Amino acid sequence: MSETVELQDVTDGLWLWRQRHWEWREGDDWEPEVASFVVESRGEVLLLDPLAPPPIAGREVYERLERHRPTGAVILKPDHVRDIDLFLHWYAIPGHGPWLFWKGDAPREELKPILLGEELPGGLQPLADGRGGLEKPLYLPEQRAIVFADGLTAPDGVLRVWWHPALETHALPALRAMLELPFELVLVSHGAPVHTRADFEAALEREPWSRPEGT
Repeated sequence: MSETVELQDVTDGLWLWRQRHWEWREGDDWEPEVASFVVESRGEVLLLDPLAPPPIAGREVYERLERHRPTGAVILKPDHVRDIDLFLHWYAIPGHGPWLFWKGDAPREELKPILLGEELPGGLQPLADGRGGLEKPLYLPEQRAIVFADGLTAPDGVLRVWWHPALETHALPALRAMLELPFELVLVSHGAPVHTRADFEAALEREPWSRPEGT
């Protein structure tokens, strides 16, 4: 099966590409196609959780990035290191990311830690998702959008909250607090990538994704 890369324009200054993740295996609780995001905001062009597409299938991605060259890159979660090192090297740009990584899965390049209360370049705002602070969803004020790594997912196109042991006590309250922001779009890495505010509200009431049996 040939590799394919899908591009999607979400709104002004926000687009994404999707491709099959090479680490996906049958039986994983996430879908093989994953999204990477590009946001243009306040003079910055930022890559979010970028996974490098293959050179031929991903030609249009690289052509777009050459026309609007990235000024920075961000990873939202420790296990979304993906190809951050390649992009930082290719475009000679700074990176931001979690303050802690899994053993053996840390990027080689030095990343500036993402801290709550501190804006990232472009005015992007890190959010608390109530799961211990390792994932930091980002609010994009210019696009009125929130981008998640794994906090939400959309298997079969239906937006759902990813299960967590502190779902009821911490995660759901933190997600509900995000409703105070004037966002209109929600973007997720796994499953269908683009959703509305109404989809987000409905997801808070659905059975969470990947709940272990007996919990």
